[in-house]
Amino acid sequence: MSERRWSSLPMATRREIIRLSAAGLSQREIGTRVGVTQTSVWRVMAPLGGAIRPERWKPSPARLSLDERVEIALALQRGRSFREIASALGRCASTVCREVNANGGPSHYRPIAAHRRAFEAARRPKVSKLATNPRLLARVAADLEKLWSPEQIARRLRVDFVDDVSMHVSHETIYRSLYVQGRGELRRELARCLRTGRARRRSRGRVERRGRIADMILISERPPDARDRAVPGHWEGDIIIGKANKSAIGTLVERTTRYVMLLHLPNGASAEEVRLAMTKTIATLPRSLRRSLTTDQGMAFAEHARFTTDTGLQVYFCDPRSPWQRGSNENTNGLLRQYFPKGTDLSVHSAAKLTEVADSLNSRPRKTLNWMTPSEKFAEFVAPTV
Repeated sequence: MSERRWSSLPMATRREIIRLSAAGLSQREIGTRVGVTQTSVWRVMAPLGGAIRPERWKPSPARLSLDERVEIALALQRGRSFREIASALGRCASTVCREVNANGGPSHYRPIAAHRRAFEAARRPKVSKLATNPRLLARVAADLEKLWSPEQIARRLRVDFVDDVSMHVSHETIYRSLYVQGRGELRRELARCLRTGRARRRSRGRVERRGRIADMILISERPPDARDRAVPGHWEGDIIIGKANKSAIGTLVERTTRYVMLLHLPNGASAEEVRLAMTKTIATLPRSLRRSLTTDQGMAFAEHARFTTDTGLQVYFCDPRSPWQRGSNENTNGLLRQYFPKGTDLSVHSAAKLTEVADSLNSRPRKTLNWMTPSEKFAEFVAPTV
């Protein structure tokens, strides 16, 4: 569109032509009403994308309206900058910039076509990407069966298929495919592979009640290098309990790498059994990866002083009812419930089974590790010490 073509009519006349077109008048009727030729009407309307018809779609105030898109087109023909246009409309400059660049750029922007495109993009419901890409669907289903979370799946797809956007999908799309009945992209039973095992979202809270342990050293005295996770070798520990509180599995999580080790407790979770299991497991680590252990105030860790004497690993205790102070361990315990559901007998699982589960967790890509796996990250620190 040339500036000469637009400058042949006064701005007030052009606005009236656009207004009448939006009201549904033909080009001939508009020309008669305004007092210009039909060709002049066409020259005004053609750069805008043709005839305007009343739109049933009324976008929210957060979205650009048809009138605003017309104003953008008119301002572009006058050579106005995105910032000037945005200021006149009361919008952000980035909003105008994205709108124009997504619809042909300053020299090819058509407000009517842009408005129709925005309408199509806003229509709901949309066809899920999983429904139109069998290869992506198969990959997502396979990763869910490996008990990966939707976010882990979405992020890992971007790592494995950097240049293939057809294999990229958001974690919300995966969740919706599982939670919304009737979508049908993912099998309904795959919802059991989620950490919660539920087919709908629900928040829960819990209150911990703990006994009192002698000679505790609280988390406030823990070294600074344990808090910022910069140095590996600082661990978090806990116990998950089975049916009727008669069986248990111990968990140890390294804070920097999120590497998991599970404690086999076939004889229960007494303080002595837990101490012996932790001592045996910690002994397999290089000394450089034995710096501290943070636990809650459960009585299973009552023999912490002897454990420290035997391993040289100082134990620190969280404040009461403060599970976030060992968040890596809490997160891991939630993941473990996918393998060891609440209310089940944990004593039936062998040491080999625990190793298998730990390997599975350690091979999951983690957001906090920039989508590396705990095993990959842990290996970076173990190799130099061997």
